[in-house]
Amino acid sequence: MGCLASTEAAAPVREARAESNPENPIANFETSLGSFKAEIFLDRAPISASNFIDLAQSGFYNGIHFHRVIPDFMNQFGCPHAKDPSSTRAGTGGPPDGTFKNLKTGVTERRSNGGNIKDEHTSKDSNVSGSLSMANTGTKNSGGSQFFINVANNQNLDWFSPGPSKHPVFGRITEGMDICVAISKANTTDQDRPVTPIVMKSIAISNLPAGPNTEQVQV
Repeated sequence: MGCLASTEAAAPVREARAESNPENPIANFETSLGSFKAEIFLDRAPISASNFIDLAQSGFYNGIHFHRVIPDFMNQFGCPHAKDPSSTRAGTGGPPDGTFKNLKTGVTERRSNGGNIKDEHTSKDSNVSGSLSMANTGTKNSGGSQFFINVANNQNLDWFSPGPSKHPVFGRITEGMDICVAISKANTTDQDRPVTPIVMKSIAISNLPAGPNTEQVQV
């Protein structure tokens, strides 16, 4: 599970969004290499954002290691198998099936078929440097807990680009981009796995909305 290799030529930016919304939640990431913050785009990617927030608040991400880092490309994270930094299954896992609340609409969303959520091809935020984007297997509705942080402009990964990659953006780094770049430059194995494991200690979410309280289930 992931995104295409960085050797693919980047497509031109088309209608890419970059504006900030002060009402969006903020994720505070604490890693073994330092901390960084990100705005989570609940306003325009509510399914992906709510899925991430639900997993973060449950402690799902705590103790997971970055399993794939590539300089001048991206850092990938979020596979539960990567709690063991030497696991050969790192990069193949996701969250358990279940439900979570859409924090924008109040609708109950589902994770199914291995913890996957629906593709959210709505907002045209581009995979520019500093953006957070959903990882997937390259097939429809295959995103779950894994995501990557772009450390370069990778517009070829946009869901609205002409290429095969379809990776919707759901956030952007607002503080600590230097830490993200440092993670990407770690010494790695031939499988792009950091030689010295880099662990996510915790992810704290702030600035959450009050939100609606409806319980309609989205199918």
